[in-house]
Amino acid sequence: MAGKLRVGIIGCGGNARGHGNRLSKIPDAQIVAITDVSNDALDAFRKTVAGADNLPAYKDYAKMLKEIDLDAVEISTPHTLHFEQIMACLENGLHVLCEKPMVCTVDHAKKVCKKAKASKKHLMISYQRHLMGPYVYAQNAIANGQLGPPTFLTAWQSQNWMEATKRWRGDPKLSGGGQLNDSGSHMIDVLLWITGLQPKEVFAFVDKRGAKVDAVSAISVEFTNGASGNISIIGDCVGPRFKVYEEILLWCKGGQLVIRDNQLFRRDGDAEPFQVPPEGLPKDNNPDQAFVDLICGRAPNVVPPECGLRVIQLTEGAWKSAETGKPVKVKT
Repeated sequence: MAGKLRVGIIGCGGNARGHGNRLSKIPDAQIVAITDVSNDALDAFRKTVAGADNLPAYKDYAKMLKEIDLDAVEISTPHTLHFEQIMACLENGLHVLCEKPMVCTVDHAKKVCKKAKASKKHLMISYQRHLMGPYVYAQNAIANGQLGPPTFLTAWQSQNWMEATKRWRGDPKLSGGGQLNDSGSHMIDVLLWITGLQPKEVFAFVDKRGAKVDAVSAISVEFTNGASGNISIIGDCVGPRFKVYEEILLWCKGGQLVIRDNQLFRRDGDAEPFQVPPEGLPKDNNPDQAFVDLICGRAPNVVPPECGLRVIQLTEGAWKSAETGKPVKVKT
C-alpha cells in the first residue's frame, strides 16, 4: 500500500468518535470522509476528533462510497444496518472494521462470511477483548492446552442499560435485539473465543423489563465436547450508564481461570490460585490499530467474521428458546 490508508467513517455517534480519535493517532491511516444521517452527530465528530474539522460529510453512505477514493471503512451504526453496509463496502472493494454485533441473524452472518472470503478484503469485528492482555492470556492458555480442556464455565455481565432503550437500542427494527445483542454480545464472543467451544444446545429465560427488547437474560449452554455453562446478562443494574461489570470463571480439567475487573487469576491443579501480574500479561492493543496492522500485512485478523457468526448462532438460539420455553439446538 502506497501512502496512508484512506478510511471512511459510517456512523458518527459517540462510539465512532472513539474510533476516530484512535485512528487520528495512527501514522499509517487518514480519515478522509464521514457519514451520518444526523447533522448533530457529524458536527460532534468534527469537533471532537483531531483533524476532522473540514472532512467531507455525507448523509448517505452509498454516496460517500461512490464519490470518495477509499481503502477501508469503519462502521458504527445501529445493529440492523450493519449487514447492508458491510455487503456494500465489500462489494466496493473496501476493507471493513464493523462494530458489534456483526449482524443480527445467522442467515446474514453466513452471507457476510461468504462475501468477505470472495472479495479477498479484510472484515474485522470490533470485539476489543481479543486485544486486551487478560483475555489474550486466557485464550493462549486454553489453546495451548496448559490447563486441559474446559469442562464448565460461568459468566455474568451487568450494566445500567435501560436508559438506552429510550433511543434506537429500544427499537427492534434498529437494534435487532436487546442487551444480549448489545453489550452482552461481547461476553458471548469472548467466552467462545477463549474456550474454543462450540455451543450445541441452549436454554434461556428473558425478561424485557417493560421494554420492547430483552433486558435480562439467563442462559444455560451445552457444548459439543460435553462441557456446559451458565451466562447471565443483566441490563437493569444500578450505576453509571456506561460502566459495565463482568466476571468470567472457567473450569478446566487441569485448572481454573478467573477474569474479574480485567484482572486475571489462575489455578494449576491443586495448587493455590494466584493473580497473574500485569507484567505477565500480553500488551493491550485497540481495534483500530489492529485493523490498520491487518491491512498493512503486519498482523493477522484477530476478530474475523466467523467470530460474529458464532455470536449470533448462540444469541439467536437463546432468543428462540426464551420464546418457546424449550431448549433449542444451536444452528450451525
